Amino acid sequence: MIKFLLWCLLLVVCWPLALIALVLYPLVWIVTLPFRLVGIAVEGVFDLLRALLTLPVRVLGGKTA
Repeated sequence: MIKFLLWCLLLVVCWPLALIALVLYPLVWIVTLPFRLVGIAVEGVFDLLRALLTLPVRVLGGKTA
């Protein structure tokens, strides 16, 4: 909602810039999508490594943080 209100304010103050932002937003979203997908995959690999490294401690009944 705040993004929409800021866009409305930009539309009132400088409508050409607001229209350019409206057109470019989907293009920027598509360009950054692969980077977000890589970030999700890397986070999953780190979670898997953390689980594998703490597995012996969990099996032996140690306390984990």
